[in-house]
Amino acid sequence: MENKTGNRLEHDFIGEREISNEVYYGVQTLRALENFNITGIPISKEPLFIIAFGFVKKAAALANRDCGILDPKITEAIVFACDQLISGKHTDQFVTDLIQGGAGTSINMNANEVIANIGLEYLGHKKGDYQFLHPNNHVNCSQSTNDAYPTALKLALYKKTEQYIAAIEDLKLAFTKKGREFNHVLKMGRTQLQDAVPMLLGDEFHGFASSINEDIKRVLEARKLFTDCNMGGTAIGTMINTPKGYPKMVTQYLAELSGVPLKLSKDLIDASSDTGDYVQFSGVLKRSVIKISKICNDLRLLSSGPRCGLNEINLPKMQPGSSIMPGKVNPVIPEAVNQTAFYVIGADVTITMAAEAGQLQLNVMEPVISFSLFTSLEYMKNAVNALTTKCIEGITANEKVCSDFVMNSIGIVTALNPILGYESSAAIAKEALETGKSIHTIVVTEKALITQKKWDELYSFENMVHPSFISK
Repeated sequence: MENKTGNRLEHDFIGEREISNEVYYGVQTLRALENFNITGIPISKEPLFIIAFGFVKKAAALANRDCGILDPKITEAIVFACDQLISGKHTDQFVTDLIQGGAGTSINMNANEVIANIGLEYLGHKKGDYQFLHPNNHVNCSQSTNDAYPTALKLALYKKTEQYIAAIEDLKLAFTKKGREFNHVLKMGRTQLQDAVPMLLGDEFHGFASSINEDIKRVLEARKLFTDCNMGGTAIGTMINTPKGYPKMVTQYLAELSGVPLKLSKDLIDASSDTGDYVQFSGVLKRSVIKISKICNDLRLLSSGPRCGLNEINLPKMQPGSSIMPGKVNPVIPEAVNQTAFYVIGADVTITMAAEAGQLQLNVMEPVISFSLFTSLEYMKNAVNALTTKCIEGITANEKVCSDFVMNSIGIVTALNPILGYESSAAIAKEALETGKSIHTIVVTEKALITQKKWDELYSFENMVHPSFISK
């Protein structure tokens, strides 16, 4: 119904409200917009979530039609509206905050109202003429927020995880490329930040790539949890208000439409209240970002200096590093990745507590779980992309610094153990440390404990990076 201002009047059981005819959402979305100004991040910022709702509502309409409880013409209008959302249109009409009370009811109703009003126009009616196509009776038919919302969430997370995986795949490839590039650079390996034994800088970078590759596998495994769906369980998993055969039918439609291998949960009561899938996935995501953050710590150490640090590698110079110290350049990209990782780690704690806070047949904290996972994946994807393109791809090696560290290190004495024994080697290391002399000077020049020929055999490039047992 339009009033004289040109706006329309809509009502719910709480009362009547005036809605601008410019918008497709309705009264329940308006109330949510007024009630939940929490993060300032509306669901329009997560277009995959909106697309997922488009798939969920389309699958439901088709299944309801096939079950004989939804008129084919109404089904056609709902499908048209859903296809609009799936194609990326009307995203700006999704205005509810990602964090909200009500277990996601506001987001579900935002979708229901937008779809209903798009469908009404398709049928030749005005927005708000819900007697012809109703948000609850038709768009939400055979559904509850408690199955539509988590199903859309899992579908969106499945797709969003693809973006994160693509980002860390690129990072892995960048490290692999640098591993090949640096495969001739001899450097000193370190444990406990102390000199250990020689290695290749290329092997160090290849190790970074292998570490990330392992997490790609783990994230892909964890993503499979999102294929378990409780669609058709409605309010608490008892399938109230659903026609016979609907749960399996709607799940099959949803899998076909989305291209995601969804399957119906074996126990819909359990699936309606259990949020363990999110906890598991978040833990795996946390593992991934912790390891990337650790690599960033290594990069900051290896590039420290340039005159008074390790200075084994050079990170690309992205910006001046100080407002007071001229010429200072900081490792800003790894630092940003570190901080993003800290956020994801904190979000994992939030997800853990939200999952624990579920009560009886529903966990009402799913909105903060969705917020935490969406933002974690988005922020970390952006951070990883920056790390790849603005840091890793431009790293260069300081070969002479690396080589000098090796030959001046006391750590190379370890190779003498099979020839001189541990006690003698330890005494040589102690003397070198106290006098500042090189291992070569003590062992070959002054004490003639081994010949120069044996030294050259022990400390050849090949033997230092691929050591073999060499005896007297």
